[in-house]
Amino acid sequence: MLEYEKIISQMTLNEKASLLSGEDFWHTRAIDRLKIPAMALSDGPHGLRKQASEGDHLGLVKGVPATCFPTAATMANSWDLALCEVVGQTLGKEAVYNNVNIILGPALNIKRSPLCGRNFEYYSEDPYLSGKLAAAYVKGIQKEGVGACLKHFAGNSQEYLRMTTDSVIDDRTLHEIYLTGFEIAVKEGKPKAVMSSYNKLNGIYTHENQFLLSDILVDKWGFDGIVVSDWGGSNDAVNAVKAGANLEMPSTGNDSILQLMDAVTDGHLDEKILDKRVDEFLRILYDTEIKSNLEVDLQEHHRLAQHAAEQAMVLLKNENILPISTSSKVAIIGDFAKIPRYQGAGSSLVNPYKLDGFMEVAGQTELNIIGYADGFNRIDGDDISDIDEAVELAKKADIVLVFMGLNEVCEMEGHDRSHLKISNNQIQLIQAVSQVAKKTVAIISAGAVIEMKWEENCDAIVHSYLSGQAGAKALLNVLTGKVNPSGKLSESYPYYYEDCPNVRYYPGKEKTCEYREGIFVGYRYFDKVEKEVRYPFGYGLSYTTFEYSNLVVEDHGIQCRVTNTGEVAGSEIIQMYINKNQTEVHRPVKELKGFTKAYIEPGETVDIVIPFDAYTFRYYDINSNEYVIEKGSYQILVGSSSRDIRLSGMIDMNGVQVNSDDSINLKQYYEGEVTDISSETFSKLYGKPLPKSLWDRSQPLEMNDSMSQMVYAKSLLARLAIKMLIRMRTRSVKKGKPDLNLFFLSNMSFRAIAKMSDGAFSMEMVEKMLIIINGRFFRGLGGLIKAFFKYKKRGKVNA
Repeated sequence: MLEYEKIISQMTLNEKASLLSGEDFWHTRAIDRLKIPAMALSDGPHGLRKQASEGDHLGLVKGVPATCFPTAATMANSWDLALCEVVGQTLGKEAVYNNVNIILGPALNIKRSPLCGRNFEYYSEDPYLSGKLAAAYVKGIQKEGVGACLKHFAGNSQEYLRMTTDSVIDDRTLHEIYLTGFEIAVKEGKPKAVMSSYNKLNGIYTHENQFLLSDILVDKWGFDGIVVSDWGGSNDAVNAVKAGANLEMPSTGNDSILQLMDAVTDGHLDEKILDKRVDEFLRILYDTEIKSNLEVDLQEHHRLAQHAAEQAMVLLKNENILPISTSSKVAIIGDFAKIPRYQGAGSSLVNPYKLDGFMEVAGQTELNIIGYADGFNRIDGDDISDIDEAVELAKKADIVLVFMGLNEVCEMEGHDRSHLKISNNQIQLIQAVSQVAKKTVAIISAGAVIEMKWEENCDAIVHSYLSGQAGAKALLNVLTGKVNPSGKLSESYPYYYEDCPNVRYYPGKEKTCEYREGIFVGYRYFDKVEKEVRYPFGYGLSYTTFEYSNLVVEDHGIQCRVTNTGEVAGSEIIQMYINKNQTEVHRPVKELKGFTKAYIEPGETVDIVIPFDAYTFRYYDINSNEYVIEKGSYQILVGSSSRDIRLSGMIDMNGVQVNSDDSINLKQYYEGEVTDISSETFSKLYGKPLPKSLWDRSQPLEMNDSMSQMVYAKSLLARLAIKMLIRMRTRSVKKGKPDLNLFFLSNMSFRAIAKMSDGAFSMEMVEKMLIIINGRFFRGLGGLIKAFFKYKKRGKVNA
């Protein structure tokens, strides 16, 4: 029984199909005859990006002024679910104010590799933490009556070739690492929408993957919202509707509408399935309809953004330097202090209605600032011309604050990093300054992991991540002690990139991206093989100290006591991990399964309770295709980070008697030594032969190939066009102003020409273009002209 059967029964086939395709870049189609309004969607993982004029996907056209909150990577360091819910609710208010029905966020893909260019938009390397944080955001956003849209579902861990690559992931790893966060967010947050990812997952594009969209999302998790394609991410409109997808964005003109109508007419698509997708869409459309006006206090939102940044700042090192005394002579070096790095680049780019700079806010306090020097050129990483000036200033100061990190080119949608280093001139600066300065404090601005060999040159380090429009005041309050830092890392910091488990497998270079490291991502790998890291998962210092005691493990959870043994009030993030030493299946030595954040006054002791839940003891059994609990004893570990365990206890769990998942053939996985997994071994874990990983350069280019593959196209013009595009892209990076459209174009598939052109091209037209690209110019040109007129004629008839 359809909820909106009365409305649907009055709709023509054309009208039904049209509701499942965008009208323009940010709106669905309205049907005035039936008084069905359009739905407005907007980017917004950490702030609303509603574009007032011509729309684009990559933040090139400025959005309306809005509050830019700390990015997801930053907020994850707060480990504060209540705060995330409040921030989410504020995003929801700004959405209502701007007549936006669906906010495209939060994003919670796993940080499989620290190189991913979009890690600043994601929460963590851990699925449990990611899921809980995302659920809090969703709850907050939807309190205001608008919808949240979880993204990108699923297995999306690289930007390079993101529209064409096939994520090859074994079933257990897929469920435990890459789906668990979404599962938690769906079940606890109940989002109105989920956005499918660009990539294929085990051979099938996610937007038409019935296993993902129907079997998992709906049947197992109880999702009752709509599935939206990423912009240009739909492959086959008919297969998408069959699989459970509801909305293809942005507008494809009439192309997808005609495909759906033809499929129903030809009997390839049951109209009842189309009706079901329309019914699901209408339910969310009316659930998120803006029913009243709402005024927002942007100044109050700015104060909330500052508070959020304060709670997320991570103190990495402090040799009794911080907080800064107002009597100390302070030198400020680094242009991040003047021109802040506060967000990443791409579709999440927010136009902040107000932006604080550190020099501005520090100048309004009693802080004794004796001078400022640029110190380095943030665009040209080899330029060391500013170092001498910085050194002379540092000689005069008691404390030198060096503002450093990743520039705008390093962190952006559509492009992955090639290494974890900061620029050479920054490293030389910190080394030179530390030789003459009495005390050196590094302030890091970056949304992702960096190598920090220069740590030894610093007396203190504060990591602000990308802290949003009010981050400067938040940082000042942390440095001066008005705020006691309480953030803890939501990702591991290795000494060197080469220490990571998937260096040999990331990124996927051509057809596939193989997740050969399996479940051993982040701390799950580092702790398993006991590899030293610079800063472990969950790590962060405070201006006070905490003592843990009195662990009690009960059937429903754990209790313990935490005492503030220092002289200032502060918050501690208590983390609960589980471990099963004697196991028949390969496992990490510890997995995060609970956490809480407690504010504690000096000398105060608080009782901490962390309950067990449905995720605490389970693992995914590939034989039964279900989560099960392995029978036996489990160690409960409670601590301040994954490497700082303060208390431990045991609990016996009833469950299934598990048979080995092949300790001989999968020996490397049992030992966690996953850095050099052979194709043969990974195939055994995967459970079937591996798909071909390389492009076949002898074959013609096809619709789902990448435009970057034109480097070996038979058409000389095509080869010249892609070389010119790559040259222009490289030139924009060198200028420090990367052209995101060029990155998008070089990574996108040929079919996306039709999907992203607002109806200017049909899929048939793109097929004819490919004939030209594959070296048959006149045949392709003739076909293209015929396809053009055919499409235009049909579009007018069915409009």
